Amino acid sequence: MYDCAKDVRAYHDQEVTLPKTEQDAMRDRRDANRTRLRNGLANAGKPAPFEFVKQGSYAMKTMVRDPDNDYDIDDGVYFRKEDLVGERGAEMTSLQARQMVRDALDDGKFKRAPEVRSNCVRVFYEKGYHVDLPVYRRVVTSTAFGEEVHYELAASSGWKRSDARDVSDWYEDERTKSADGVQLRRINRDLKKYARSRYSWRGGILSGFGITVLTTERFRVNDREDQALYDTMVAIRDRLSWDLQIAHPVTPGDYITSGSDDARARCFRDKLTEAIDTLQPLFETGCTRERALKCWDKVFATTFFSERLEEEKRAAVAAPAIISSAALLGATTAAAAAVSSAGGGRHA
Repeated sequence: MYDCAKDVRAYHDQEVTLPKTEQDAMRDRRDANRTRLRNGLANAGKPAPFEFVKQGSYAMKTMVRDPDNDYDIDDGVYFRKEDLVGERGAEMTSLQARQMVRDALDDGKFKRAPEVRSNCVRVFYEKGYHVDLPVYRRVVTSTAFGEEVHYELAASSGWKRSDARDVSDWYEDERTKSADGVQLRRINRDLKKYARSRYSWRGGILSGFGITVLTTERFRVNDREDQALYDTMVAIRDRLSWDLQIAHPVTPGDYITSGSDDARARCFRDKLTEAIDTLQPLFETGCTRERALKCWDKVFATTFFSERLEEEKRAAVAAPAIISSAALLGATTAAAAAVSSAGGGRHA
């Protein structure tokens, strides 16, 4: 395979992963929402959350750049079950808990008011991104062995046993067990970027979480970044060719996909096949750098790789001129020094 390892790594670093400025801005938005929620609940005489926990791709650090700022920041808000009591002393339903959080967040300063969604409360921002706040309750039960604690999500179907931290812990465990956890995360981001590289795919392709699960299952480490990405693509495609179902990694019996012929998983499999086919010229004898980079451009629907080649050509043209100028300057300086040492300089 023609070596484009440095180019694929550069694409990840410059076009895929979020820059620190964006990460800092996201953290600021998250913190502002936490303060807004605390204040809103206090002003309404409602119970205070005892904890906030970042989750999803935001917690796993697998978010990728999006030209439309379509970022989904997940920040779980946790209450004690005994605090979630309605006006008449009855236990709050999952819907009432989400409505309480929505009302507390809605301070009248948003152009689009926060909304109750099936499994969270969503806060919208003008630039296109949004913050999702799943609502949880902490449940303590007494057993013969002492107190046991578990968490439940305020879902559309009612209170559902769940804790977002389990997913984040699972991902870190998978990275730790892998041959190269840092590269695994980069390849994970690259594959999510590929799945979002065309607007027409976004409504029908596998979710980012599904791609993350498949990446941990079939990651193929390699010293060359391009080879690691290609080999992982092939491994995932082959896996989906015999089984389109993807089990939830921390919830036994649950699946990310729906049924044995899930349309979104099938779409991702087919798009991976397209990418693999597009990269076949890189395995041909006589493949040139120009052709190889054009193939990577086509995979990610970008001009990033070809532009790197153009920059290299411009640098190659400029280099001799710079060397000649430096040599001329050196010769001139040497000649002047020789004249001076021979006494040929001007005297006052």
